[in-house]
Amino acid sequence: MFIKKIGIDLGTATTLVHLPGKGVVINEPSVVAISTIDKNVLAVGDEAKEMIGRTPDTIIACKPMKDGVIADYKITEAMLRYFINKTLGAIRFFRPEVMVAVPGGITSTEKRAVIDATIAAGAKAAYIIKEPIAAAIGANIPIGSASGHMIIDMGGGTSEIAVISLGGIVASTSVRVAGNKLDAAIADHIRKKYNLAIGERTAEEIKIKIGSAIYLDNKLSMEIRGRDMIKGLPRTITITSDDVTEAIQEELNHIITAVKTVFFETPPELSADIMDKGMVLSGGTALLRGADKLLTQATGVPAYVAEEPHLCVVKGTGIALDNLDSYKKSILAVK
Repeated sequence: MFIKKIGIDLGTATTLVHLPGKGVVINEPSVVAISTIDKNVLAVGDEAKEMIGRTPDTIIACKPMKDGVIADYKITEAMLRYFINKTLGAIRFFRPEVMVAVPGGITSTEKRAVIDATIAAGAKAAYIIKEPIAAAIGANIPIGSASGHMIIDMGGGTSEIAVISLGGIVASTSVRVAGNKLDAAIADHIRKKYNLAIGERTAEEIKIKIGSAIYLDNKLSMEIRGRDMIKGLPRTITITSDDVTEAIQEELNHIITAVKTVFFETPPELSADIMDKGMVLSGGTALLRGADKLLTQATGVPAYVAEEPHLCVVKGTGIALDNLDSYKKSILAVK
């Protein structure tokens, strides 16, 4: 079996690669380190992320994806090539078929950029699938049935909310509020409340270790280090989960508003189906403590976190690639 198929979740924060039969083989940050002198790519993924905030003037660690779409075409192409080569080996006899998951609100120009970058990175054929559809497939939702299913895919750059029936999206919206915005809100809150400047990696670590969408009865706490804004010297403080909950409320309210907007646009029959089955949460940000409870309280509709929510989209691309005929209605573009 020489012709390989690869499913890629090209995320703002993380890129995941799925090989049918093997599962998820790569799970690395969507970060590329570049030399400012000759524009050469020095590192990609985990190695490049280690460099964020720690590079000299001659090296830039950048994220080529912004809000789920390509912000820098050349760097994205280099990143895709790196991940394809790492998955299949640099020397191969056949070019692979690649399916890439993209945000639901993607424009035709952005779609074309993804296809072109995938082909340029070494793919024989490129397929595009919308993230909500891929997430629903990966979460084992029977999207082909004549019944309403709501998926809320909260990633790093975007949160996609969609109602799916008969293999297609009936109502959807995409908000550019997700994990990265929560990190920025945490850093901003700590700067204002404690006069302490922290980096994005520290903010992400705080969110993962003690972050919660709702106030916890048993508060969590952790020590963090940063730069004192007044004295300019390093300082250590202790913060609690309440600090994080307070910091991210505004961003979470944007997601809640988007969910309510989709409900407003959903036909009554499908709304009744969703009330019975509940909403399914996927994406890395769905791992935030209490995200399901917050959505249930805000909408009155039960919310459940999918199994391995951060892997739903990439698993869905792999399943769709393996069953192209079954999912051809759900696939956007082929080249």
